[in-house]
Amino acid sequence: MGHGGDVIQELTTDHREVDDLFGQFEDTMPASPDRKRLVDALTIELVRHAVAEEMHLYPAVREHLEEGDALADKELADHARVEELLKDLEGREPDDLDFDRLVVKLRTEVTSHVDDEENHLFPQLRDHVHSYVLESLGEKVRAAKKTAPTRPHPAAPSTPPANKLLAPGLGLVDRARDYVTGRGQ
Repeated sequence: MGHGGDVIQELTTDHREVDDLFGQFEDTMPASPDRKRLVDALTIELVRHAVAEEMHLYPAVREHLEEGDALADKELADHARVEELLKDLEGREPDDLDFDRLVVKLRTEVTSHVDDEENHLFPQLRDHVHSYVLESLGEKVRAAKKTAPTRPHPAAPSTPPANKLLAPGLGLVDRARDYVTGRGQ
């Protein structure tokens, strides 16, 4: 969490970390307890990343890019599908018949979203948004990830101002639950 650089560098590094977690998941034996730990780690990273994007990146996309509203709406729809999958995985164990199927579906959704951001959205940002703004967004995203929720909350608002008000409180509750249960440690 918190890698430095502008928003594009920050989020791209997050993407590589998630790719690595998916790779580790694939390298573990079926029904291994490590698979649950890795899905928990994926969930934590994906939720924090998504919340930070929703709080800061997508409002900037709406503001700075032509067709920004449509681009941001598409990305938010991607996030909603991923969050529903994460919520479905949350209560499952590796020996559950649907566990691996849901992880494959999750990886497909995440890979598609990452590909779209890195090959379409990020180049537009690089071309149309001043580097100072991108640097500032990187700092805001890093700060948001520190207080963001660590569990999926599909019913929570995904656009400002409501998400900026609720996310830190949800994050505090999630981190308290994680501490008590040992999740993510």
